[in-house]
Amino acid sequence: MLNPLPTGRPAPMIETVVVQPTPFCNINCRYCYLPDRNQKAQMELSVITTLFSKIFASGWAADQLTVIWHAGEPLVLPVSYYETAFQAIEALRPPEIVVRHAIQTNGMLLTPDWCALFKQWDVGVGVSIDGPQALHDANRVTRSGRGTFAQTIAGLRLLRRENVQFHVISVLSAESLQSPEAMLDFYLAEGVEDICFNVEESEGDHVSGLFAAADTPRRFREFLSRFWTLARQSGRVRFIREIDDMLERIFRPESCGMGNAQVEPFSMLNVGCDGSTSSFSPELLGLKNAAYNDFIVGNILTDSLEAMLAGEAMTAMTRDIAAGVEICRRSCEYFSVCGGGAPVNKLSENGGFSSGATSFCKLTEMIPADLALAAFDQLERTMGEQAPPTTDIAALAAAK
Repeated sequence: MLNPLPTGRPAPMIETVVVQPTPFCNINCRYCYLPDRNQKAQMELSVITTLFSKIFASGWAADQLTVIWHAGEPLVLPVSYYETAFQAIEALRPPEIVVRHAIQTNGMLLTPDWCALFKQWDVGVGVSIDGPQALHDANRVTRSGRGTFAQTIAGLRLLRRENVQFHVISVLSAESLQSPEAMLDFYLAEGVEDICFNVEESEGDHVSGLFAAADTPRRFREFLSRFWTLARQSGRVRFIREIDDMLERIFRPESCGMGNAQVEPFSMLNVGCDGSTSSFSPELLGLKNAAYNDFIVGNILTDSLEAMLAGEAMTAMTRDIAAGVEICRRSCEYFSVCGGGAPVNKLSENGGFSSGATSFCKLTEMIPADLALAAFDQLERTMGEQAPPTTDIAALAAAK
């Protein structure tokens, strides 16, 4: 158990560290929210060692600590950069803590050397690809406006040849919502077994027309229901995040509480390449808001975690995010599977943290929950006593 703070409040538990090795990205997606993706700065090794020295010394690190290298295209830096960084973190790691690294990439720069690194360090790999070429190239383009599908699919196929486990994240556009069959056919043809969807949303300076459309919830519901049914019938899709994560949250044992890392201070610790530090939704890093000091609670090079936790920016965000969580608790029947929503989406859609449901909530929480519950009801009506118990998540997932 973590020791309480001198104030008597429970100490935070750092479960995820989002590290920005560079804000630079080699492409220019039309829906990207990152404001500094043209900057070629990179995180110095001194920032990495200071960051993890302070995390491990604080006693606040969870037994399982996930380190996500993100917020730019991480593979624009060389393999040697991560070899040095991973070795430095490993040298600092207390024996009782397990560190798992993860990288989200557009896949265009993958090589056999990258694959060797991923296998050596058991790195979780996510590839951003939006489905078949026409759908992918509509938004994921180079700085000159050319599609990136050919390079991305080459990287994905390399991962398969090198036996590197990976998942994909696909941003759904208005066009892809009409094409669950084509999306599934693409994944099956490319041997993709683990799939995550992000509906194009409004964040930072990007305003999504899809979110504003009145029929988007209906269209997403129809897409996800059809995709789930076809995927299960195929027997070749192992994981659909929107469904499988939701099943675990709905049918979890009563003894398991509902956690939401995005609403707890430092549960997600987000660090920019210059050491600037934020928390809560990782997308807040790099955004601007004078009321919260641009969401920066300090700098890991100069400030202690304790000082950042007690500072004005963190105090203000914690207060207002907690108020928003309480609004959700009182007003939303989906609170038990959500835990208060994503602060960045409340800010982007509602204008403030101290608010309730968003369109993002409806798409990512409410619709998947409704589909999962409806499928279970149908399963019970069809199978009766032969229906799998609610504790058998794998059987429930396969029974659609």
